[in-house]
Amino acid sequence: MSRREKIEAMLAEDPGDSFLRYSLAMELDKEGAHDASLAKFAELTRDTPPFVPAFFVASQQLVRLDRANEAREILRSGIEAAAQQDDSHAAREMSEFLASLG
Repeated sequence: MSRREKIEAMLAEDPGDSFLRYSLAMELDKEGAHDASLAKFAELTRDTPPFVPAFFVASQQLVRLDRANEAREILRSGIEAAAQQDDSHAAREMSEFLASLG
């Protein structure tokens, strides 16, 4: 059983687990299933509350895919979500990454 299959099996038991959903998105990225991966990250960013790490990792993936404009948009939303959750560390990391994109 692959790592992805193991995560999917655990998700079948607990479909709302944000960390498992995040892990699945990461595995999809590793497999090159970028559209599916980005869709999973997008779902996490729309959760209440949003899963803040999803913004940062999705933006990194978008930059690797030469989609920097989309990455900037996601980072701006992620910085706002992190600030609302008092996660200054994540907000700072995303701000620095955003600045590096110009």
